[in-house]
Amino acid sequence: MNDDSSPSLTDDMALDGETQASEPTSRMLSWARNSALYRLEQRMMTEKQLRDAITRKAREKFEDISTAQVKALGEFAVTFAYGIKALDDTAYAEIAVRSGQRSGKSKRGLAQKLQIKGIDRETAAVALEETNDLVAAVIFARKRAFGPFRRVELDEKRKSKEFSAFARNGFGFEIGSKVMAMTVEDAEEILADAPL
Repeated sequence: MNDDSSPSLTDDMALDGETQASEPTSRMLSWARNSALYRLEQRMMTEKQLRDAITRKAREKFEDISTAQVKALGEFAVTFAYGIKALDDTAYAEIAVRSGQRSGKSKRGLAQKLQIKGIDRETAAVALEETNDLVAAVIFARKRAFGPFRRVELDEKRKSKEFSAFARNGFGFEIGSKVMAMTVEDAEEILADAPL
């Protein structure tokens, strides 16, 4: 029996207002594709960053969107980005590690940053293999005018401040001590030999 008196349902509408649709609409998928393209044109992202950004914005953009639809949009955006080869966590990790090394970040600090960005441990470990904490510590010391690059006399307060800064940035006591005991010539030689 065909009842034409019931309103027709679109894929945007929920059945009787009680259950929500589990599949995203074509409009939602189109938005997710365009949004992923826009974000990846702006900057390089990890899979986790892209998925989180798309799901967060989908909740803001579409009223009454179900959790299943939000998840599907996030997965669709990630799959689309891999399909056009715009998403590569290995390349992201390698670039982030090289950049961090050049700016004086410790291996421990870089590993934590990669973990926060959603890079898995194996990929991060491979990217971090070539890092040298001594070189990064010398760069950090040069940026902060510590150790051999110090412009003022060393007293106990200054020494404590410098060791604390090394520790906060993920460098061990041994590395900090080594950098603090260097001459300017030794530090410059380490920087000159570093493959940055």
